[in-house]
Amino acid sequence: MTRIRRGYIAQRRRAKIHFFASTLVLAHRDRGSQKRNFHHLWITQINAVIHGKGVSYRDSCLLIVKILAEIAILNRNCLYMISNEIIKEVGCKESTEII
Repeated sequence: MTRIRRGYIAQRRRAKIHFFASTLVLAHRDRGSQKRNFHHLWITQINAVIHGKGVSYRDSCLLIVKILAEIAILNRNCLYMISNEIIKEVGCKESTEII
């Protein structure tokens, strides 16, 4: 007897399920990389503002990175005041105080 193949409807259904399953895996994987990329971007933005004054990000920043990045972009003077207060409280070197 000859072999009879299934119809195209079942093949389309399987292809559709396989497509949705593969896109879910990609979306799950890329969420983590997106968070990492944004975290690196925020730290770079903060360093770009603070580095000109002689203070590194790790010395002066103890707050949430996302908020500090927005402050660095929108209002640099506010970021300088925050970092000065942190330096005073933590007791870092006086020569690195931001003016």
